[in-house]
Amino acid sequence: MPKPRPPYIQGNYYHFYNRGSHKQSIFHDPRDYTYLLGHLKDYAQKFGIAIIAYCLLPNHYHILALQGNHVEARVLIQRLFNRYGKTYREKYAHSGTIFEGPYRVKVVTKQRYLLHLCRYIHANPVKHGIVKDILDWPYSNYTEWIGSRQGTLVDKQFVIDNFPNPGEYEKFVRDYLLNSNRPDGMDDYLFC
Repeated sequence: MPKPRPPYIQGNYYHFYNRGSHKQSIFHDPRDYTYLLGHLKDYAQKFGIAIIAYCLLPNHYHILALQGNHVEARVLIQRLFNRYGKTYREKYAHSGTIFEGPYRVKVVTKQRYLLHLCRYIHANPVKHGIVKDILDWPYSNYTEWIGSRQGTLVDKQFVIDNFPNPGEYEKFVRDYLLNSNRPDGMDDYLFC
């Protein structure tokens, strides 16, 4: 029996994640990533949902969002991936589902865990051996967090409130990558 979904409440943070069926790729070329990110930006603005951290990888994704007041965060994910799934099936002449199952979601209520989750999401391309340097992966908002790219798919106030100096966040992530410096058991709950 599937786990019940959490209640969607204004001001809550939600970590959405999923991967391709049989761990297959869900993104095959740069246009797939940019297509999804363009629609993520549109839906986030339309629904008043702040994107805190995201990372799209060849066979899975992570999106951490802050629910605004008028649309449940789940609507963003449902619309985004229904649209992406339809486009993917048409583009690649694919039949059936492209995902392992319904998206997974966890509500994040503890600040300490919230900050660890941000770095976990951003570190994924290195942890999975896709790139050696986190700066080489363009399909996350890590570079917005550290100020080296001026994208708009990030809640800049959240970043400033938690890491007033971009170098602090860069060190926070690199410490995790170099030393696995994390509170015990935190990654155990995560999907990947």
